[in-house]
Amino acid sequence: MDTAATPTLALACELIAHASLTPDDAGCQPILVARLMPLGFRCETLRFNGVTNLWARLGDAHPVVCFAGHTDVVPTGPRDAWHSDPFIPTLRDGFLYGRGAADMKGSLAAFIVAVEAFLAEGRPVGSVALLITSDEEGPSVDGTARVVDKLEREQERIDYCVVGEPSSVVKLGDTIKNGRRGTLSGTLRVKGVQGHIAYPHLARNPIHLVAPALTELAALRWDDGDGYFPPTTFQSSNIHAGTGATNVIPGTLELLFNFRYSPQSTRASLTARLESVLSAHDLDYELTWTGHGEPFLTSKGHLVDVATDVIRSETGVVPELSRTGGTSDGRFIARICPEIVEIGPVNDSIHKLNERVSTADLETLATIYRRILERLLAG
Repeated sequence: MDTAATPTLALACELIAHASLTPDDAGCQPILVARLMPLGFRCETLRFNGVTNLWARLGDAHPVVCFAGHTDVVPTGPRDAWHSDPFIPTLRDGFLYGRGAADMKGSLAAFIVAVEAFLAEGRPVGSVALLITSDEEGPSVDGTARVVDKLEREQERIDYCVVGEPSSVVKLGDTIKNGRRGTLSGTLRVKGVQGHIAYPHLARNPIHLVAPALTELAALRWDDGDGYFPPTTFQSSNIHAGTGATNVIPGTLELLFNFRYSPQSTRASLTARLESVLSAHDLDYELTWTGHGEPFLTSKGHLVDVATDVIRSETGVVPELSRTGGTSDGRFIARICPEIVEIGPVNDSIHKLNERVSTADLETLATIYRRILERLLAG
């Protein structure tokens, strides 16, 4: 594969060839470090419970512009259903195919090429940083959240952050994510009394006990949302009860659930209202909270305006501001950074078979990232 004339493509191919199934970095971050250290970056590798994280920074002054992303990828699915091996980067019809091409090794490559090109023109007036994890596609417990904990303890702040998630919908640059809903996950265990199904009066069926409470929770209007975010929703994602036999009333039920919530609600308000409903139905239950991320919003202002202007200049597209979709690691970074946007490739193939990214878009994306650095740090 001849990639000599396309530096972003060459690096993206190198990264895709490493099968970094979450949470395994599989040697991707050392490739990034090898490119950053000759530029003068201080590179710190932070490992927690099998997760590899990289915090790299050049400079000590503010403003600090950070690129954030992840090296881990989701499983491939049936590999024989791919048109080419998902971990052998393959060029076909103007696209680069491979797991992680769009989500988000293409963006990582564009980060590095943008930083190299920017620094070739001189040193910034502030600082450039990269925050990279191998735990974005998984539980997201030992990745960016842990790095932000460390930076917070050390009183390090980020002024502007660009997350390389694949934000575009139809054409590169058509969408900037300038916020995300909060997420709150939990496990509910409802206790009953196991017994023979022919003698229900001697048992208490947790499936029947929890059903009215679930109906109420699903119908409850948690808030009205606002001009940026839709109303908060409660969704059950998994439910399990029973021994597998048809003649046994189960003794316990386990339910996994999630809130996607607007800033009109808080973790405290959601947990209080949930527990109030459960208690009103006289359930014997245990509740465990398993994951949480605050909502964040970057209003129109300096970073949003700069990113919009750069994208319009480089692509001719006026991006839409959006807060839709799932979550991103921006929810953790928001604790130490007031302005965050997500800008990345077209997302129509992410997590699918035959994931791909336009080769032309990779080079344009690197230019967009470089131009944003120039606007924020060139003085």
